[in-house]
Amino acid sequence: MAKFHPDLHMLTEFTAGTLSLAQSACVSMHLTYCTKCQEISEAQTAMAASLFEDLEPVSVSDSQLDIVMSRLDEGAPLTYPKESKGEKSSTPAILQRLMQGDFSDLTWKKITSSLRISYLTTGDPYYEFALYHIKAGGVIPEHNHRGSEMTLVLEGGFSDSDGTYHAGDFLFRESGDVHSPAALADEDCICLAVLDAPLKFTRMRHRWMNPFLQLKAS
Repeated sequence: MAKFHPDLHMLTEFTAGTLSLAQSACVSMHLTYCTKCQEISEAQTAMAASLFEDLEPVSVSDSQLDIVMSRLDEGAPLTYPKESKGEKSSTPAILQRLMQGDFSDLTWKKITSSLRISYLTTGDPYYEFALYHIKAGGVIPEHNHRGSEMTLVLEGGFSDSDGTYHAGDFLFRESGDVHSPAALADEDCICLAVLDAPLKFTRMRHRWMNPFLQLKAS
């Protein structure tokens, strides 16, 4: 069971649909691991629906109505891989669709001897959406955050000076936060990271890589 979660404000933004596309996908994936956050989001949705029912009807123009009606004929926007009978994947359905395969099918870019990154496309032009693969016992060099970062642990786990995190755990880092995540010793760690600005390595031996750490949003 997940022990680290989005705060109430972020869950409210997710439920209201005001998070960015990439951030919303990350929070949605956390909900597949966490019944506690599912229940909060469902309660918020029910409350919003109740408030909506009390609103006075508002007329819309004929053109707006035509737009809405035309969308009824559109195909389903998302399709997901079918699971084999009796087999249930632990990978969130949204991520399966974005990967169009599994982790072994992705193109991984080697950053350090312990870290590889695979960039996925969400259609969000402002946020990088990437998978981080850290070898068991490997360490990501100390870095700070030039912007915000959402992290969701998908497999294995890692630790830093603030705690230890396992599959389903959700973390949010703000600009200026500094840490050096280390994968647990007995298993490789795969995390999803959603950033609005590139990382910046702080140690002298790794600073040469900073000019190459450009945001890859799409």
